[in-house]
Amino acid sequence: MSPLPLLDVVTVGEAMALFIAGQAGGLAQATHFHRATAGAELNVAVGLRRLGLSVGYVSRVGNDSFGQHLLAFLDAEGIDRRHVQTDQQHPTGFMLKTLETDGKDPAIEYFRRGSAASHLNLADYPQAYCTASRHLHLTGISPGVSASLCELVFEMAAQARLAGRSVSFDPNLRPRLWPSPQVMAATMNRLAASADLVMPGLSEGQLLTGLDSMEAIADFYLEGGAKQVVIKLGAEGAYFADQDGRGIVPGIPVKKVVDTVGAGDGFAVGVISGLLEGLRLPEAVARGNVIGARVVQFPGDCDGLPTREQLRAMLAVSQ
Repeated sequence: MSPLPLLDVVTVGEAMALFIAGQAGGLAQATHFHRATAGAELNVAVGLRRLGLSVGYVSRVGNDSFGQHLLAFLDAEGIDRRHVQTDQQHPTGFMLKTLETDGKDPAIEYFRRGSAASHLNLADYPQAYCTASRHLHLTGISPGVSASLCELVFEMAAQARLAGRSVSFDPNLRPRLWPSPQVMAATMNRLAASADLVMPGLSEGQLLTGLDSMEAIADFYLEGGAKQVVIKLGAEGAYFADQDGRGIVPGIPVKKVVDTVGAGDGFAVGVISGLLEGLRLPEAVARGNVIGARVVQFPGDCDGLPTREQLRAMLAVSQ
């Protein structure tokens, strides 16, 4: 018999310091930056926690000011960080992001090579903690950060499945982390086969599967072992497929896009939280669309992630 759930969701990844330029233009010309936080899995953890779910995070930060800031941020958001270690030898990663005023994707530079989180490995796996939680959320970023973190992610997915816990996977592709597109695709598709819910963007699905249509991409992952597939279509919404049916849930119009980074993570928050609360897949996708639309109206990666009260208000307007 499986133990009673300890938390609603556990995720694993690299939390990073984020510096957003204070004025429009290239990073080489920027003279002032606003500090925030970054990390796809961290964004999802924040979003789920703000909706009232209990969330645990597995990571490492350096024994430096960036790491201290991230630990304080986790505490402020109410995320369980008992398995976030402070690494005495390796630094916290950070990234720089341009400020865009016309809604286009910002330019980003990463400084994460040799970071504390890149040294996560199987010895850091809190198996009882993870398998006692209801759900495991993974992205394709962590497996690309280092070979040891990749091994940890696959072990977490396998053990969650064995324990009867649900697993979600967002490819969240970062091609620069991989030696080749072929290695990236093979690793991503192997990890997707360990997930119940797979959530690629349309272009990601096309790159990973070599298929063009939403229907074919969904069939690829369903036949590979997923129970549910959601394909993000940007402003057009999202396509969903499971044993109960398939279709498109329209997107939510936005008057002004401030920053597109983090929108996919917000979408994942909506879908995961909806499914954990018993919503049908189309209803969960609709929640994801609403949260993703809110996130793009804020400058930080997780600034726009709503509280439960804010979500209720947004859903009332969208219906």
